[in-house]
Amino acid sequence: MPAIVTPAVRSVALGTAAAALLIGAFSLGASRGSASPGGPRLAGAQLTSSASPASKITVTGTGTVTGTPNQLTLDMGVQVSGASVDSALQQASQAVRQVTAALEHQGVAAPDIQTSGLSVQPSYGPGSQVPDGYQASESLTATLAQITAAGAQIQAAVHAGGNAATVDDISLNLADTSGLLATARARAVADARVKAAQYAQALGQRLGPALSVSDQAPAPVLPFANAAGKAASVPISPGSQQLSVSVTIVYALG
Repeated sequence: MPAIVTPAVRSVALGTAAAALLIGAFSLGASRGSASPGGPRLAGAQLTSSASPASKITVTGTGTVTGTPNQLTLDMGVQVSGASVDSALQQASQAVRQVTAALEHQGVAAPDIQTSGLSVQPSYGPGSQVPDGYQASESLTATLAQITAAGAQIQAAVHAGGNAATVDDISLNLADTSGLLATARARAVADARVKAAQYAQALGQRLGPALSVSDQAPAPVLPFANAAGKAASVPISPGSQQLSVSVTIVYALG
């Protein structure tokens, strides 16, 4: 006897078939979204499941630039001994005035010279609790804007301070990093896009637009420089300094 399909039975049959198709489609999407145990591992990127309504990938790019330091910061001072507090302090003040005058005479601007410390302390002889004198020290920080003249400026300052002069440290810096940072950021964004495109291709998907961008603080790599005394001037080698920028970008995947 031939089967007769009533309207109610037909509706049930169609609903069952549609459910089977949905289950099959979901299983296929899940199998594509999961990584194969033997497949490549995509390190350095974060990918959402391809079964989600809007797939996306997160990558980090880095841009590095190199510049030549054009500014030197000098930390120096004077240290003297005197029979009294007043005597030690006067000698230190006189020595600092001579150092400051020498720096200004060599072209260092007055606003670029700053007092950074002052100390007066008693000194004691062996086994004595009574001061036999006093030591006074005064320090200053000077910004030397021209590297080519920095050696002569340091030499002049030390000569002016005489045996009381002390040099504590120098540091070489980039006075203006805005241009270098702009280049580093552009390189970081380009690096991130190249990585994202490679991952998208490996996944067999199309790289979409950037959804968000966040950057990290620049990480400078400070140079190392030596300054050694010399009759004419102190030799200064500026070397180079690197600036690095990292950006994290989220891209859509099609």
